[in-house]
Amino acid sequence: MTEAANGKARNSAGERTAGEFPHSLPGLRTEVVLFDDSDQMVQSLGSHDEALRFIETQFPGVDFHVRGNELSINGPAAEVPRIMRLLTEVRGLVARGTVVTPAVLQQLVSLLRSQSLQNPVEVLTHNILSSRGKTIRPKTLNQKNYVDAIDANTVIFGIGPAGTGKTYLAMAKAVQALQQKEVNRIILTRPAVEAGERLGFLPGTLSDKIDPYLRPLYDALHDMMDPESIPRLMAAGTIEVAPLAYMRGRTLNDAFIILDEAQNTTPEQMKMFLTRLGFGSKMVVTGDITQVDLPFGTRSGLRIVEDILHGIEDVNFSVLDASDVVRHRLVGDIVNAYSIWDEAQRNRVKHSAARENRGERA
Repeated sequence: MTEAANGKARNSAGERTAGEFPHSLPGLRTEVVLFDDSDQMVQSLGSHDEALRFIETQFPGVDFHVRGNELSINGPAAEVPRIMRLLTEVRGLVARGTVVTPAVLQQLVSLLRSQSLQNPVEVLTHNILSSRGKTIRPKTLNQKNYVDAIDANTVIFGIGPAGTGKTYLAMAKAVQALQQKEVNRIILTRPAVEAGERLGFLPGTLSDKIDPYLRPLYDALHDMMDPESIPRLMAAGTIEVAPLAYMRGRTLNDAFIILDEAQNTTPEQMKMFLTRLGFGSKMVVTGDITQVDLPFGTRSGLRIVEDILHGIEDVNFSVLDASDVVRHRLVGDIVNAYSIWDEAQRNRVKHSAARENRGERA
């Protein structure tokens, strides 16, 4: 732990130097956080004050000063209470064994700024599954709401852009349900639709052509289960990974069923899939309606299904957005940039149509 996280130091006699802030001025507020010991302080503020430096970037108008096991905070009266709340939540995470990193702090700051009634610590420590030394849990409020919706409903739609965890969290809930014997099998399916490349020109057998579409589902399984057990479970039919076309004519009982990349289903395929639901089963449908790879002019079943099923009990629609992206920071920025561009294009089309209509009337 450095003596002063922001580079402000005391002289050897302990007298305040020009670097230290004085008592609060009008409009400013000073608070002091006292940590139990140096270990708690390091765990809360990060090795080499990494976490504290991140907090400084989030609150640039606030001064922080470390002295022993104390952290002094001085800044605008409206900001200091927010930082105190943030540090309270950080200490709660530390008490539950969570390693506080800048990524965790970013999630915590986002949760606090959302002004949700939910306790941020409860969101960030809601463990779904622990496997191979890795714990899978929601990292944002929308993700927590999505996981809760899976628990509370039979048919759940997880709709959002890439990187929001909609498929990964559904997979974790499926594995959890299987391990807890809530279901007898997991069925994972995707429509085999090309994203700019023709399936027929891929080399190999039909199975070889289909496997690349299902690979993300296999990868997620390997993250959550013992890789050596997966072939055995698949051979026994406990886990099934198959193209959507293979679902026709079946009734799926006592199963956790996930339809991934559902934006690439037609309305007819979506209806076919949803009507496979059997007794004791749960369905999760995931997709990104901004990345439809269907032929031009073909409607996406995911885009219209909410209008069709709206108001039906035990069916839930959970929407995630760029703030829920848990990949590289740039992914969220890219999603936002495309959303802004798409909205601008829609507005341009509307304005163009309006001008044409006015011309016709003239």
